[in-house]
Amino acid sequence: MPIKAYLCPLIETKIVKKLASSNFIDYVKICCRSGSGGAGSHHYFRAKGVPNGGPDGGDGGRGGHIILRGNTQLWTLLHLKYKKHVNGTPGEKGGENRMHGADGEDIILEVPIGTIARDAETGEMMKEITEDGQEVILVKAGRGGLGNDHFKNSVNQAPEYAQPGEPGIEQWVVLELKILADVGLVGFPNAGKSTLLSKVSAAKPEIADYPFTTLVPNLGVVSYRNYKSFVMADIPGIIEGAAEGKGLGLRFLRHIERNSILLFVVAADNIDIKKEYNILVKELKKYNPELLDKKRLLAVSKSDNLDDELMTAMKKKLPKDVPAVFISSHTGFGLTELKDLIWTTLNRKD
Repeated sequence: MPIKAYLCPLIETKIVKKLASSNFIDYVKICCRSGSGGAGSHHYFRAKGVPNGGPDGGDGGRGGHIILRGNTQLWTLLHLKYKKHVNGTPGEKGGENRMHGADGEDIILEVPIGTIARDAETGEMMKEITEDGQEVILVKAGRGGLGNDHFKNSVNQAPEYAQPGEPGIEQWVVLELKILADVGLVGFPNAGKSTLLSKVSAAKPEIADYPFTTLVPNLGVVSYRNYKSFVMADIPGIIEGAAEGKGLGLRFLRHIERNSILLFVVAADNIDIKKEYNILVKELKKYNPELLDKKRLLAVSKSDNLDDELMTAMKKKLPKDVPAVFISSHTGFGLTELKDLIWTTLNRKD
């Protein structure tokens, strides 16, 4: 039966302490202020023998942008957790002899691949980082003003004005991390997701015989035949009502939005595997209906105590619309078949 949203006080206390001490930060809110542009110069050329030269004021420099840059060496937003204010520097004013003012220094925020920037007030997505080294301007700086040299003409040969620089922009921004993986494990707490990840990859998630052992997402690279590989992600278990904020599911459901395949993991000792699967599908649909457009697979875990006759009987009661395989992470039963199924599904064009 699915685990209830209610947890005993001892487990609740453990979860709160572990989350508080966790270095996995996937959400930060920062105030970004781009730099103001420098003012254009209001200057006239003066030299020996040229007491009344024409305008030669230079342009002001632009302010400093706030820039996001993708970095594969990062996997959390921890380094930005206490960086609440990010300020770009202003551009310098223009000089004489058409000298351009120096641009303000850009502020570059290194972020993990899969980071999304949203407007904190409207929730609208602003930018998205999907590649290593990718740079995008998060908050654009003010432009520098034009010097008076730009405003001379045949009628007004000595303009008495120059443009001021544009002000910078202040904006509260939310940065969210959505983990990039080929396969996302979806299941109730204690379904065996972490054990599966530890057996098919080098990842070492915490494993114990109580609910919500996994409190942060874990990534593992799964080796396949002929030196091929794919990335698998384990997120904290979902409980019924996760889409409404119960349990830990809501906090981490966004991490499966980028997965190519959703691998549902349901333990073989459940009375009704199909019902368990349907509850998980319902929670994903309530959170984001687009998740149901992804390719889906079903792994029936903890199958080491099942004989062939029982597995044959259980197969008849499994969901008809999703490929399924019986596995045991403890004995290794079915893991090769599961990896074959995952690889075939990943490379299937439909």
